[in-house]
Amino acid sequence: MTLEDILSVLQSLGNEKMMAINTKAGAGENQFGVKMGDIRNIAKKLKTNHTLGLELWNAGNIEAQFLAILIMKPDQLSVEQLDQMVEQIDFTHVADWFSNYILKDHPAKETLRIKWLKSNNKWALRAGWSLMAGKIARNADDIDLAALLKQLHKELPQAAPEVQWTMNFALAYIGIHHPAYRKQALDIGEELGIYRDYPVSKGCTSPFAPIWINEMVKRQSK
Repeated sequence: MTLEDILSVLQSLGNEKMMAINTKAGAGENQFGVKMGDIRNIAKKLKTNHTLGLELWNAGNIEAQFLAILIMKPDQLSVEQLDQMVEQIDFTHVADWFSNYILKDHPAKETLRIKWLKSNNKWALRAGWSLMAGKIARNADDIDLAALLKQLHKELPQAAPEVQWTMNFALAYIGIHHPAYRKQALDIGEELGIYRDYPVSKGCTSPFAPIWINEMVKRQSK
Protein backbone atom coordinates (compact mmCIF):
# COMPACT_ATOMS: atom_id res chain seq x y z
CA MET A 1 0.00 0.00 0.00
CA THR A 2 1.18 3.52 -0.76
CA LEU A 3 1.01 6.46 1.59
CA GLU A 4 -2.03 7.77 -0.27
CA ASP A 5 -3.76 4.38 -0.01
CA ILE A 6 -3.22 4.23 3.75
CA LEU A 7 -4.40 7.80 4.33
CA SER A 8 -7.53 6.98 2.33
CA VAL A 9 -8.17 3.90 4.48
CA LEU A 10 -7.63 5.88 7.67
CA GLN A 11 -10.02 8.57 6.52
CA SER A 12 -12.68 5.96 5.74
CA LEU A 13 -12.37 4.57 9.29
CA GLY A 14 -12.81 7.93 10.98
CA ASN A 15 -15.84 8.77 13.06
CA GLU A 16 -17.08 11.92 14.75
CA LYS A 17 -17.22 10.41 18.24
CA MET A 18 -13.53 9.50 18.21
CA MET A 19 -12.67 12.85 16.70
CA ALA A 20 -14.50 14.58 19.56
CA ILE A 21 -12.58 12.49 22.11
CA ASN A 22 -9.27 13.41 20.49
CA THR A 23 -10.22 17.07 20.28
CA LYS A 24 -11.12 17.12 23.98
CA ALA A 25 -7.70 15.61 24.70
CA GLY A 26 -6.01 18.41 22.77
CA ALA A 27 -5.78 17.16 19.18
CA GLY A 28 -6.08 19.71 16.38
CA GLU A 29 -7.64 19.44 12.95
CA ASN A 30 -5.07 17.03 11.50
CA GLN A 31 -7.01 13.92 12.44
CA PHE A 32 -9.65 11.54 11.09
CA GLY A 33 -10.96 10.19 14.40
CA VAL A 34 -9.83 6.57 13.99
CA LYS A 35 -10.04 4.11 16.88
CA MET A 36 -6.74 2.78 18.22
CA GLY A 37 -7.85 -0.79 17.58
CA ASP A 38 -8.29 -0.02 13.88
CA ILE A 39 -4.86 1.60 13.74
CA ARG A 40 -3.28 -1.47 15.34
CA ASN A 41 -5.07 -3.75 12.88
CA ILE A 42 -3.67 -1.80 9.93
CA ALA A 43 -0.19 -1.99 11.49
CA LYS A 44 -0.47 -5.78 11.75
CA LYS A 45 -1.28 -5.99 8.04
CA LEU A 46 1.53 -3.63 7.02
CA LYS A 47 4.09 -5.24 9.36
CA THR A 48 7.46 -3.54 9.88
CA ASN A 49 8.17 -1.04 7.13
CA HIS A 50 10.59 1.66 8.19
CA THR A 51 10.53 3.68 4.97
CA LEU A 52 6.74 3.77 4.87
CA GLY A 53 6.72 4.64 8.55
CA LEU A 54 8.81 7.74 7.89
CA GLU A 55 6.43 8.79 5.12
CA LEU A 56 3.46 8.34 7.41
CA TRP A 57 5.09 10.33 10.19
CA ASN A 58 5.78 13.25 7.87
CA ALA A 59 2.16 13.26 6.65
CA GLY A 60 1.30 15.23 9.80
CA ASN A 61 -1.98 13.44 10.50
CA ILE A 62 -2.12 12.06 14.05
CA GLU A 63 -3.43 8.64 13.00
CA ALA A 64 -0.67 8.41 10.41
CA GLN A 65 1.83 9.20 13.17
CA PHE A 66 0.38 6.53 15.47
CA LEU A 67 0.65 4.03 12.63
CA ALA A 68 4.18 5.17 11.79
CA ILE A 69 5.30 4.52 15.37
CA LEU A 70 4.01 0.94 15.16
CA ILE A 71 5.77 0.02 11.89
CA MET A 72 9.09 1.88 12.14
CA LYS A 73 12.36 0.41 13.40
CA PRO A 74 13.41 2.67 16.29
CA ASP A 75 17.08 1.68 16.23
CA GLN A 76 17.33 2.88 12.63
CA LEU A 77 16.41 6.42 13.66
CA SER A 78 19.35 8.77 14.18
CA VAL A 79 19.54 11.43 16.87
CA GLU A 80 19.06 14.04 14.14
CA GLN A 81 15.91 12.33 12.89
CA LEU A 82 14.52 12.02 16.41
CA ASP A 83 15.22 15.71 16.99
CA GLN A 84 13.12 16.54 13.93
CA MET A 85 10.38 14.07 14.82
CA VAL A 86 9.87 15.23 18.39
CA GLU A 87 9.31 18.80 17.19
CA GLN A 88 6.65 17.60 14.73
CA ILE A 89 4.48 16.27 17.57
CA ASP A 90 1.37 18.25 18.40
CA PHE A 91 -0.74 15.85 20.47
CA THR A 92 0.02 14.40 23.90
CA HIS A 93 -1.14 10.87 23.00
CA VAL A 94 1.27 10.79 20.05
CA ALA A 95 4.00 12.13 22.37
CA ASP A 96 3.39 9.28 24.82
CA TRP A 97 3.46 6.62 22.09
CA PHE A 98 6.66 8.20 20.75
CA SER A 99 8.25 7.93 24.20
CA ASN A 100 7.02 4.40 24.94
CA TYR A 101 7.57 2.76 21.55
CA ILE A 102 10.45 4.73 20.01
CA LEU A 103 12.53 6.33 22.76
CA LYS A 104 12.26 3.97 25.72
CA ASP A 105 14.86 1.47 24.46
CA HIS A 106 16.61 3.59 21.82
CA PRO A 107 20.43 3.30 21.92
CA ALA A 108 20.77 7.10 22.10
CA LYS A 109 18.19 7.67 24.84
CA GLU A 110 20.76 9.01 27.32
CA THR A 111 22.11 11.49 24.78
CA LEU A 112 18.56 12.56 23.99
CA ARG A 113 17.56 12.83 27.66
CA ILE A 114 20.43 15.18 28.44
CA LYS A 115 19.91 17.22 25.28
CA TRP A 116 16.13 17.54 25.47
CA LEU A 117 16.05 18.52 29.13
CA LYS A 118 17.73 21.76 27.98
CA SER A 119 15.35 22.31 25.04
CA ASN A 120 12.99 25.23 24.63
CA ASN A 121 10.59 23.05 22.63
CA LYS A 122 7.80 21.78 24.87
CA TRP A 123 7.54 18.40 23.11
CA ALA A 124 11.28 17.75 23.32
CA LEU A 125 11.19 18.82 26.97
CA ARG A 126 8.22 16.53 27.64
CA ALA A 127 10.13 13.63 26.07
CA GLY A 128 13.28 14.51 28.02
CA TRP A 129 11.38 14.35 31.32
CA SER A 130 9.78 11.08 30.24
CA LEU A 131 13.25 9.63 29.71
CA MET A 132 14.31 11.07 33.06
CA ALA A 133 11.37 9.39 34.80
CA GLY A 134 12.33 6.07 33.23
CA LYS A 135 15.92 6.47 34.38
CA ILE A 136 14.78 7.31 37.92
CA ALA A 137 12.79 4.08 37.99
CA ARG A 138 15.45 1.82 36.49
CA ASN A 139 18.94 3.21 37.07
CA ALA A 140 19.34 6.45 38.98
CA ASP A 141 22.87 5.83 40.30
CA ASP A 142 24.34 8.85 38.48
CA ILE A 143 21.44 11.23 39.21
CA ASP A 144 21.59 13.70 42.10
CA LEU A 145 18.05 13.08 43.34
CA ALA A 146 18.22 15.77 46.02
CA ALA A 147 19.12 18.39 43.41
CA LEU A 148 16.47 17.03 41.06
CA LEU A 149 13.80 17.38 43.76
CA LYS A 150 14.80 21.02 44.26
CA GLN A 151 14.53 21.59 40.51
CA LEU A 152 11.10 19.95 40.36
CA HIS A 153 9.92 21.96 43.36
CA LYS A 154 10.93 25.18 41.60
CA GLU A 155 9.98 24.43 37.98
CA LEU A 156 6.90 22.19 38.13
CA PRO A 157 4.36 24.96 38.91
CA GLN A 158 5.42 27.11 35.93
CA ALA A 159 5.93 24.31 33.41
CA ALA A 160 3.78 24.09 30.28
CA PRO A 161 0.95 21.56 30.78
CA GLU A 162 2.52 19.17 28.24
CA VAL A 163 5.82 19.23 30.16
CA GLN A 164 4.30 19.31 33.64
CA TRP A 165 2.78 15.87 33.06
CA THR A 166 6.10 14.03 32.62
CA MET A 167 7.85 16.16 35.23
CA ASN A 168 5.20 14.92 37.65
CA PHE A 169 6.12 11.35 36.66
CA ALA A 170 9.70 12.11 37.67
CA LEU A 171 8.56 13.45 41.06
CA ALA A 172 6.32 10.45 41.71
CA TYR A 173 8.97 7.94 40.61
CA ILE A 174 11.49 9.41 43.04
CA GLY A 175 9.00 8.81 45.84
CA ILE A 176 8.03 5.35 44.61
CA HIS A 177 11.46 3.92 43.84
CA HIS A 178 13.76 5.74 46.31
CA PRO A 179 12.63 5.45 49.95
CA ALA A 180 15.32 7.84 51.22
CA TYR A 181 13.70 10.65 49.24
CA ARG A 182 10.09 9.55 49.65
CA LYS A 183 9.11 12.06 52.34
CA GLN A 184 10.58 14.95 50.34
CA ALA A 185 8.69 13.87 47.23
CA LEU A 186 5.46 13.53 49.21
CA ASP A 187 5.93 16.95 50.83
CA ILE A 188 6.63 18.64 47.50
CA GLY A 189 3.63 17.00 45.88
CA GLU A 190 1.39 18.03 48.77
CA GLU A 191 2.67 21.61 48.79
CA LEU A 192 2.35 22.13 45.04
CA GLY A 193 -1.01 20.36 44.78
CA ILE A 194 -0.58 19.65 41.07
CA TYR A 195 -3.28 17.22 39.82
CA ARG A 196 -4.87 17.14 43.29
CA ASP A 197 -8.34 17.42 41.73
CA TYR A 198 -7.59 15.53 38.52
CA PRO A 199 -10.62 13.46 37.44
CA VAL A 200 -9.85 9.74 37.61
CA SER A 201 -11.91 6.81 36.32
CA LYS A 202 -12.94 4.12 38.78
CA GLY A 203 -10.11 1.67 39.41
CA CYS A 204 -7.39 4.07 38.18
CA THR A 205 -4.75 5.75 40.35
CA SER A 206 -4.68 9.53 40.66
CA PRO A 207 -1.70 11.35 39.09
CA PHE A 208 -1.56 13.53 42.23
CA ALA A 209 1.92 12.59 43.42
CA PRO A 210 1.17 11.86 47.12
CA ILE A 211 -1.74 9.56 46.26
CA TRP A 212 0.23 7.90 43.46
CA ILE A 213 3.34 7.34 45.57
CA ASN A 214 1.46 5.92 48.54
CA GLU A 215 -0.62 3.61 46.37
CA MET A 216 2.41 2.19 44.54
CA VAL A 217 4.37 1.73 47.77
CA LYS A 218 1.41 -0.08 49.29
CA ARG A 219 1.25 -2.41 46.29
CA GLN A 220 4.99 -3.09 46.49
CA SER A 221 4.70 -4.10 50.14
CA LYS A 222 2.12 -6.79 49.41
